[in-house]
Amino acid sequence: MNLNDSFKRRLRELRKERKETQVQVALAIGTTGRYYQKLESGECLPGLEYCCALADHFGVSLDYLACRTEERQ
Repeated sequence: MNLNDSFKRRLRELRKERKETQVQVALAIGTTGRYYQKLESGECLPGLEYCCALADHFGVSLDYLACRTEERQ
């Protein structure tokens, strides 16, 4: 599994755990619903600014978000 596949899977899991819609997460991190959809579908990877915003929003480390560890913090 490549980074893009792992990232989109982890992103979807985190969002569903919080019972949020894609639009809710997009608004929370300051982007559009369409851009967030592209992240979850694997069409693109976020830049550092959005990676940090996603990690903060979900309360996880950047390494966890990038599937470099199974430890959330």
